[in-house]
Amino acid sequence: MSFGWSKPYEPTSALGKWFDERLPVPRLVHGSLGGGYEVPRNINYFYNFGVLAGLALVIQIVTGVVLAMHYAANTEVAFSSVEHIMRDVNYGWLMRYMHANGASFFFIVVYVHMWRGLYYGSYKAPRELVWMLGVVIFLLMMATAFMGYVLPWGQMSFWGATVITNLFSAIPVVGDAIVTFLLGGFAVDNATLNRFFSLHFLLPFIIAGVVMLKIWSLHIPGSNNPTGVEVKGPADTIPFHPYFTAKDLFGVGVYLTIFSIFLFFMPNFLGHPDNYIEANALATPEHIVPEWYFWPFYAILRAFTFDFILEAKLWGVVAMVSAIVLLFFLPWLDSSPVKSMRYRPKARMWTYVLLADILILSWCGGAVAEQPYIIISQIAAIYYFAHFLIILPLVSRTETPLPLPASISEAVLKGDASTGAPAGITDTGRNAAPTAQPAE
Repeated sequence: MSFGWSKPYEPTSALGKWFDERLPVPRLVHGSLGGGYEVPRNINYFYNFGVLAGLALVIQIVTGVVLAMHYAANTEVAFSSVEHIMRDVNYGWLMRYMHANGASFFFIVVYVHMWRGLYYGSYKAPRELVWMLGVVIFLLMMATAFMGYVLPWGQMSFWGATVITNLFSAIPVVGDAIVTFLLGGFAVDNATLNRFFSLHFLLPFIIAGVVMLKIWSLHIPGSNNPTGVEVKGPADTIPFHPYFTAKDLFGVGVYLTIFSIFLFFMPNFLGHPDNYIEANALATPEHIVPEWYFWPFYAILRAFTFDFILEAKLWGVVAMVSAIVLLFFLPWLDSSPVKSMRYRPKARMWTYVLLADILILSWCGGAVAEQPYIIISQIAAIYYFAHFLIILPLVSRTETPLPLPASISEAVLKGDASTGAPAGITDTGRNAAPTAQPAE
C-alpha cells in the first residue's frame, strides 16, 4: 500500500527512463516490494511466513519441473522411474528429497501463516478477500499434495488414492460417476496416474497465479499488524525495503538451515516407509494414512462411525470439506470490532484451545482407527466446529476487549501494555526514538 508520504519511483538513468515509459516493471516492483511500499513498523517475525510460503512454492515448482523430465507416468515403470531419479540422474536424489520434504515444509509455513492470521485478526475487514484467497490457495495445495503423493506409486500412494477417491462414492446418485471420472476407470490404475500427474504439474502454476491475486489484494488495504490498529500516519509505517527485506532474509536463512538439516540428515523422517514398497493391489497395508499434514482433516473424516439418516462415510466427507469451507466465513463469524487477540483475553484463551484441539486431531489422524483414538477424534471434531460456529460468535459479542493503543506508533514507542502475545513473539525496539531505524 502506497501512502501520500511514500517516496515515488524516479529512474536514475536514461535507459531506466526509456524502459519505465514503455514497460514500468521497475515502478511496479518499487511500489509493491521496494521503498515505495510502506508497512506497519511493528510487524514481527510471524509476518515472515508469507515470504517463506512463496519461497517454498518456488522450490516446489523448480524441483517439480526437473523431476518431471525424468518421471514416467505409467504404472508399469513409475516406481522404477523414481528409483532411476534417485540413483542415476545427476543430483536426482537432491531434487527428489527437496521436492518431498519441500511439500511438508510448505504446509508447515502455511499453517503458521494461517495461525498468525487467526491470532492477529488478519481475516477481518478490510482484508476479508485476502484471507479468502489464502483459503483458496490452501485448498489448491491440498489437492496438489494429494495427487503428488500418488506419483511415486508406492503402497501408500496406491492405497491412499484408493481410499480417498472412494469417499466420493458416498455422494447420493452421482457418487459412483464422480469416482469413475476421477479415476478414469473403475479402479486406481494407469489412467488415474496420468490424470494425477497432469494435474499435479498444472496446479502449482495456478497456485502461483492466485498468490499474485492475494498479493495484489493485500496491497490495497496494506498489511495488518500485531495490534490490529490501522495505519494513521507516517509515524506508523516504514518502507518495506530495506528494513523488512533484511528481516525476511534473516527468516529465509533460518528456514533454509532447518530445511537443509532435514534434507541432508533425515530426508525420510516426514515420509512413510511403506511408500518405498512398490504398489500392490493384492496386498493391503495394515494401516493406511495420508501425509502428516492431512491428519487433522483425516481424523474428522474418520470421526463418523455410524449411520444417521445418511451414510457415515458421507457424513465424514461433508464434515471434512466443511472444516475447510468454514474458514471462508470466519470474517463474519467473528463480529468483534477488535482484530488482534492481544486485546481479547477470552477469545485468545479459546484460540489456544483451538490450537490444542487441532494438535489432538493430528495425533488421532495419524493413529490406528481404533479406540481410544476414535472417541478422542470425535470429541475433538465436535469442538473444532463448536469453536467457529458457537464459541467464537458468542465470545465476540460478549467479551470486553482491553483498551487499544491510539496508534501503531504509540504502541511501539510507549510500549504495548497488553498481554498474551504468542510465545516467542516480541516487538523489539518499542522504546526507540522515532527515527528512520525500524522499530519492530
